[in-house]
Amino acid sequence: MRLFTATELLLAAAAPIQAAYTWQNVKIGGGGGFVPSFVFHPKTKGVAYARTDIGGLYRLNSDDSWTAVTDSIADNANWSKWGVDALALDPQDDAKVYAAVGSYTNSWDPNNGAIIRSSDKGATWSSTALSFKVGGNMPGRGMGERLAVDPANSKILYFGARSGNGLWKSTDSGATFAKVSSFTAKGSYAPDPSDTNGYNNDPQGVAFVTFDSTSSTTGGATSRIFVGTADNATSSVWVTEDAGTTWKAVSGQPGTYFPHKAVLQPTEKALYLTYSDGTGPYDGTLGAVYRYDITAGTWKDITPVSGGDLYYGFGGLGVDMQKPGTIVVASLNSWWPDAQLFRSTDSGATWSRLWEWTSYPNMNLYYSQSTTKAPWVKAGFLDADTKDLGWMIESLVIDPFDSDHWLYSTGLTVFGGHDLTKWDTTHNITIEVLADGIEEFAVLGLASAPGGSELLAAVGDDSGFTFASSSALKTSPQKPWMDPIFSSSTSVDYAGASVKNVVRVGNTAGTQQVAVSGDGGASWYAYSGAGTTMSGGTVAYSAGADTILWSTSANGVQRSQYSGSFSSVSSLPATAVIAADKQNNAVFYGGYSSTFYVSKDTGSTFSAAGVLSGATSIRAIAAHPKTAGEVWVSTDVGIFRSTDSGTSFKKASTALTNTYQVALGLGSGSTWNVYAFGTGISGTRLYGSGDTGATWTDIQGASQGFGAIDSCKLAGSSNTAGQVFVGTNGRGVLYASGSLGSGGNGGSTTTTTSRTTLSTTTTRATTTTNVTTSTTTSKTSTTSSAPTSTPTGTVPHYGVSKAYPNKIQILPFQTLSLKHL
Repeated sequence: MRLFTATELLLAAAAPIQAAYTWQNVKIGGGGGFVPSFVFHPKTKGVAYARTDIGGLYRLNSDDSWTAVTDSIADNANWSKWGVDALALDPQDDAKVYAAVGSYTNSWDPNNGAIIRSSDKGATWSSTALSFKVGGNMPGRGMGERLAVDPANSKILYFGARSGNGLWKSTDSGATFAKVSSFTAKGSYAPDPSDTNGYNNDPQGVAFVTFDSTSSTTGGATSRIFVGTADNATSSVWVTEDAGTTWKAVSGQPGTYFPHKAVLQPTEKALYLTYSDGTGPYDGTLGAVYRYDITAGTWKDITPVSGGDLYYGFGGLGVDMQKPGTIVVASLNSWWPDAQLFRSTDSGATWSRLWEWTSYPNMNLYYSQSTTKAPWVKAGFLDADTKDLGWMIESLVIDPFDSDHWLYSTGLTVFGGHDLTKWDTTHNITIEVLADGIEEFAVLGLASAPGGSELLAAVGDDSGFTFASSSALKTSPQKPWMDPIFSSSTSVDYAGASVKNVVRVGNTAGTQQVAVSGDGGASWYAYSGAGTTMSGGTVAYSAGADTILWSTSANGVQRSQYSGSFSSVSSLPATAVIAADKQNNAVFYGGYSSTFYVSKDTGSTFSAAGVLSGATSIRAIAAHPKTAGEVWVSTDVGIFRSTDSGTSFKKASTALTNTYQVALGLGSGSTWNVYAFGTGISGTRLYGSGDTGATWTDIQGASQGFGAIDSCKLAGSSNTAGQVFVGTNGRGVLYASGSLGSGGNGGSTTTTTSRTTLSTTTTRATTTTNVTTSTTTSKTSTTSSAPTSTPTGTVPHYGVSKAYPNKIQILPFQTLSLKHL
């Protein structure tokens, strides 16, 4: 055998320990967020993708499930790449996929947008930087598609931009883009020009790009291209007949509403379009459906309803490529009693409905529903509201190879089925929840109770979920947190010495927003001490479950004991970070700015305690689940630990700085691991320590992104050794397990991380190109909802920071829904 030299042995000893963590989703199922669009490949059966507004792209699998394919591109510096505003597939190559990424066009997003491209179905990505922002989570995000590949020439792409930036073209398969100077339309509509935060006053720009594959070619490119803009005028649909050299408004077009979708039926040589008087996804009270005969150059109004039946605009548009003349359209927003879907088999001459009134309030429903893949959708939503079919139906597609297979998205989930043609015969179809694998939840709080529930997950818009054991993490829950159900649960905590007792708080002012459980989160009841004027924020439960401390969003820190009314805690600043000692019922902790506070009288009063040397921002506090008096604090200068209830602190390590969330989880034997988001030897990411913070291991790895770490939530499992949970802002709860050693490499270690959906040998190549209005070749670098108070399942509107642009969705006859995006 070969003998190693002394030098080789020394180098091996100094090498960082490798800790392989394979990340996967906790299976909440059902989607959890808004899916603005699906795109099927036109020539290859079974290839399809879904784009989401805050959770990246998903690829469809043969069993109706979905696989996330953009986790690797949304790290802390590129969090906004999980916002997807447009999606395109190459008709000549089913392995190629393109997307326009970026979350906001206003100041909430510091980054310009990009066009990402993959030639291996999303396994690896390259990126072309744009010189302007992209709005994957902006108004009008369900219009489209704004991005398209020329069916006659795979090297040519067009992208329609927002904010008055016009139309852009690539002639090198998306590596570079140049502005199309001959296209002068801007798409000037903005929902609220007076909006000062930039969210509703930004012009929505180009709405869609649709190639006419039946037209001839000019210089090897498709001659006829239709482009729609966010304008409600007779110049909102444009056409070129010379491959983009010149453009003109299509003659005779309607000018009352905004064009939403435009889908070509090549056999008919017809363009079908849906229109609405709002650009979505929340608005739209009137609208129309049109058919444009390309050969004759004539428009026909084929709107399914009129008069009093027309109280909504139209969004989703499915065109059957196997059966010319067969189309399905959906109401964009019909808030009561439900959405409406229409089907025509004669090019829109006649229509049939999916439901109709008999004698009010009775209805004939020509469908049944199945929620087998996500039972909580029925328990928490379908059984509690009239809107079984949904709302915000921006996308509805029919599989181009299977007339029975269809999908449509709502503000709650993804619906669809495999018997669509029964609509024409038995007039009764089965609509299924088909969002299996799509985990677009915005997670607002996590907890794992030792000897109790393995995971408690507070989420935006869908209340929250309990997973009783580690084995339950792979099964979609039977129900969300209910009785009461909150539109969003913003925080959850358990009583450390009585772990079956759990408390959560919600965000909807006007009703009691505190709920408690005595069975580990299996069932709930409203906390009698809660009034109706406070909401949001974070909550801490005393070890013995007799006292609740609540740092509200607008009313400062509040305290309730023995189910009594809440009263203000004047000795803690408003918005203070709070936590309860998990074993000492009398002790609570607080933090604000650079000051750490301790209460020894069950939260009645707080006093400044131990000094966190050099820290100016306390971000999170984690009390040891089993040891009284042990508390960990994350700050802008790193992690601190106290073993005397905060009287004194020691810095855990100098290897981890600028930390955010911190959590403890069961380690090997009787030890406890520490987990933290912060900056270490591998950069800004998730680290773990198995030796009380002396050394830190990168457990995130290069291929798993969590988005912005300052919006992530973190919990170590208190029951399963080495297991850790990350709550993301748009990709649900991810978890992994591994063993943390004592470390090395000067107090820090790194890790190689694999993902179940990617080969561990895959590299991530990202090419960044600055785009100008002419050629773009310089500076290229390569690096690897509704009339009730139920949740809406959507992504609401307004925000204030990168991590938490709180967007409040305003809907008619509905309480406000808030989601941290």
